[in-house]
Amino acid sequence: MKYWRGYLTAAIFAAFSWAMMQFGQKYQSLVAMVYPYVTKTVQGMLTRWTSSVDFLVWQTVVMVLLVLVIASLIIYLVCKGNIIQWFGWVLAAVSIVFFLHTGVYGLNYYSDPITQDLRMEQKDYTQAELEQAAIFYRDKANELAVQLPRDEQGAAIFSDFEKLAGQTENGFRHLMIDRSFSIFGGDYTPVKKLGWGGFGMTGMTVPLTGESAVNPEIPGVTLPFTMAREMAHRLCVARKTDSEFAAFLSCQANESIEYRYSGYFTAYLSCYNALYHADAASADKINEGCVKELTWDLNAYHQYFNNQKKDAAARLIDTAGQAYEQTSAGTGAQSQVQLCDLLVNWHLNEYVEQPELEVKFDPFDESQVDLTGIVNAKPAPTEAAQ
Repeated sequence: MKYWRGYLTAAIFAAFSWAMMQFGQKYQSLVAMVYPYVTKTVQGMLTRWTSSVDFLVWQTVVMVLLVLVIASLIIYLVCKGNIIQWFGWVLAAVSIVFFLHTGVYGLNYYSDPITQDLRMEQKDYTQAELEQAAIFYRDKANELAVQLPRDEQGAAIFSDFEKLAGQTENGFRHLMIDRSFSIFGGDYTPVKKLGWGGFGMTGMTVPLTGESAVNPEIPGVTLPFTMAREMAHRLCVARKTDSEFAAFLSCQANESIEYRYSGYFTAYLSCYNALYHADAASADKINEGCVKELTWDLNAYHQYFNNQKKDAAARLIDTAGQAYEQTSAGTGAQSQVQLCDLLVNWHLNEYVEQPELEVKFDPFDESQVDLTGIVNAKPAPTEAAQ
């Protein structure tokens, strides 16, 4: 029996995790009302604790755990212990970590989609509307691309990592204060650098330590957007597509031209790719309207990420990330919605189908108040008198 204690422990914590996920999926409304606000508080506490050091705490913990796993395996082999028993306890440790992650953060995948929090109407769109959105984002990117300083080769010159990271909060604050989007409230501690060369990852957020990190080696044009995306994850916008859309909204609301360009660059790229799969000729025609500066950045972007696709470790991590997203989200939450869908609908909501602004009632505006029958009331001036 002692050989199976590890497996029993793993099974118990796996069952607890499964039960929490089933609860989140069945009672999404209840989860949306309470859970995100609790986890925001927890994330803020963890972030303030881990921000006292420059390195990533979770990477240090991972290294220590790996050493312990290897050391324990060697001890088992030397002492001729039972490998099956050893593996059971390793599995138990993994199960406990996943249980903690699910409790601290994972149920955010079952919260309301971001469109509901933003009170944004979402609907199916036509190819013509996709083309209009692509042109809109291209023109915005064109306008900003020519304003950035560039080196002799044509590459845009961005601020250093620390300065960019310190500017991420600006966009989220504007969204929360100016647009009253409470979903973007929380801790705005700057993201950290992702060590170990990123292993093909652009960024990563670990809720158990409250740390968001970004690979400093990715192209500069995507760096601000990625910083905003990882901060959105830490603000408990869990689903990948929602966090990317949150990053775009934050970038376009940011006072920094570097953030705005990064946001519109990513938005155009997303819409162009979607349009290319539907009608390559139309997509290429729209792409011909890019200024040379934007074209240079697009080519540099594609070159970098095409090289990353050839890396086996990067492919493995990407596959693992997709599997985690599907496992966490389950059938709960618009897992099939793509960033382009949200971008097109945002363009329609904000620029194409703007509702007429309601005239706010002003009790001191005599033209809006019926004074009939009120003694000594001053009648509203006529047009002739005005």
